[in-house]
Amino acid sequence: MTGPDEPPRPATRFADLARLTPARIALGRSGSSLPTSELLRFGLAHAQARDAVHAAFRPEQIADELATLGLETRMAHSAARSREDYLRRPDLGRGLSPESEAALAESRGSFDIAIVVADGLSSTAVQQNAAPLIAALLPFLQRQKLTLAPIVIAQQARVALGDEVAVALGARMVVVLIGERPGLSSPDSLGAYLTFAPRRGLTDAARNCVSNIRPGGLGFQHAAFKLAWLVDQGFRRGLTGVDLKDDSDAALEAGEGSGVLPAL
Repeated sequence: MTGPDEPPRPATRFADLARLTPARIALGRSGSSLPTSELLRFGLAHAQARDAVHAAFRPEQIADELATLGLETRMAHSAARSREDYLRRPDLGRGLSPESEAALAESRGSFDIAIVVADGLSSTAVQQNAAPLIAALLPFLQRQKLTLAPIVIAQQARVALGDEVAVALGARMVVVLIGERPGLSSPDSLGAYLTFAPRRGLTDAARNCVSNIRPGGLGFQHAAFKLAWLVDQGFRRGLTGVDLKDDSDAALEAGEGSGVLPAL
């Protein structure tokens, strides 16, 4: 015990922090090792992360969810023919298969923005979070009067696949919603990557990223506001990436919407 004027002991401080974060801190110990309960929790978290990487992707379920929002969808596949190819050859996941490229070209038009829903490294994240995020984002895009290409649901996909999808569809900007590499406390984290003037060969320096989108992280409405703010500024400035700083939180705190975005 500590007196009212004494600083808290280190163990107490860490215990207080542990109640505020899912990070693995203040785990305790049993002799020179962790308590059995923490070892079991670690094993479960590791298994959930592995499952998120290898779980079967169900694109038809996402297509059905998006159809309830009145959205058209198209299916696509990267050049990686299997999950093993995808994990061992990241380059194959960055390009469309010839069949998918030809099929998407049939839907080519003049669109402001394309949205790609990609399995990435966590199909769990995509199955749980992609449709709710798009539902939250749609009112912002409609307020901005942007034309939206059919939503592309891509399998065995990396972030750069979105560039090829946008080129095939004729979109000026692309947003890739993709399952992020699972962590031991977040196997369901969705990332959103935004690229203006997408084309083959771009690096991630040309993109803006909004990450950790999930109920236990960045909420759907907040993430949608961030994305909409970046979309708006990307079109206004004609760029995305390292030259476009995300000041959406400042705009949100100030109650601003750039004259276009509704406040949350």
